[in-house]
Amino acid sequence: MALQRKDQDILNAMSLVESTKGELQKLRDNGWDSLMNKVSSFCEKHNAEMLVMEDVFVDPRKPRRKTNITNLHHYKVNCFYTILDLQLQEFNDRFTEVNTDLLICMASLSPLDSFCEFDKEKLVKLVKFYPDDFSYGETLCFEQHLDIYIDNVRRDERFKNLKSLGDLSCLMVKTQKHLAHPLVYRLLKMVLTLPVATASVERCFSAMKLVKTTTRNRIGDQFLSDCLVCYIEKELLDSVTNEKVIERFQMLNERRVVL
Repeated sequence: MALQRKDQDILNAMSLVESTKGELQKLRDNGWDSLMNKVSSFCEKHNAEMLVMEDVFVDPRKPRRKTNITNLHHYKVNCFYTILDLQLQEFNDRFTEVNTDLLICMASLSPLDSFCEFDKEKLVKLVKFYPDDFSYGETLCFEQHLDIYIDNVRRDERFKNLKSLGDLSCLMVKTQKHLAHPLVYRLLKMVLTLPVATASVERCFSAMKLVKTTTRNRIGDQFLSDCLVCYIEKELLDSVTNEKVIERFQMLNERRVVL
């Protein structure tokens, strides 16, 4: 739920991921005994029969077939360990070391609180992830370029109340600073493509499945885009009244009857 928040910052998200992975690993290594104590307490409280862990495991789907394993092995290894290993593997697949480094380094470009997260070493490291987009010479001079950039934007009052990388990118273009700091702006454009797998973007694709159904398979791109904007940006559309919509349609064309 924390990762799906729209205002979740990258550093806290990565910290949550690492903490969750650590807790899952701790549960796998030392959590079996505590789990069995809870199961035993539950069975005693509700007068439920508890399996003897040393007995041979009987598969309820094939009761006559010998399994040659104990209940302890089945529930501890085949169930408990397997489920936790799947969860840990899913975390490792989704948040690899490279992906984690990219997201952490990306946070150093954040304009929040007058660029308080700015870290020159992390940004230089981030540039090295894009060898095809930055030449060897540009990579060498990038560190010095960053000193000029951060001093310049911190002195500019227009950059003090920015909330996101998107706002920073737009303001750099508006103030022509994308021409003064071309390397930083190039890196910023690349970084803006990283959050394409965030929960908010995934919700957009989910909304597309709801809007473009089998009965609307011939819907045009522009109409689809308009429908998706209305569906996704619900918070903004709450401020639009029915009267404004009717007035807008009334002004689009002359009509015999006032809507």
